[in-house]
Amino acid sequence: MMYQVKCNITDEVLFEGFSQYECGEWMEYEGLGMGDAWIQKVKMSKITTGLDEILQEAEEQGVIENEFNWELVREQDKLTMKSKSIKWLEFNADGTFKEQFQEAAIGRSLIMSPFNAFFTWQTTNVTEIVEQREDYIKFKTQNSNYELNKLGYV
Repeated sequence: MMYQVKCNITDEVLFEGFSQYECGEWMEYEGLGMGDAWIQKVKMSKITTGLDEILQEAEEQGVIENEFNWELVREQDKLTMKSKSIKWLEFNADGTFKEQFQEAAIGRSLIMSPFNAFFTWQTTNVTEIVEQREDYIKFKTQNSNYELNKLGYV
């Protein structure tokens, strides 16, 4: 459930919270009384509409993805991650970024898009490449074994 604090004069939304209590606490903190603002329960359709807009904006900014070309499966627990694209990263001895590549190699780390603070997954460094084809690679890292597949490859 969502609630809004609205101005009595302009009907402007001043604050949104998950409970009437949270809205009341905010009003008290701001020094507002019931003559200044009021608390309204938000209809679910407004929340859904807002969520759709947030998701669309997140897709446009590359924070989330809705198209997947790669699938990574961790052998131990079958944890599966999907992403639009991948990169292989190398790091300096001090752990700072050195260079990025399109090909896997020993000592490189796989990172799955989006390539920002919200990346899907990053492995530790590759220690062994067990099998490799154009659409598939099976590899071991410092702490896990993985299979990476290109989706929709014919």
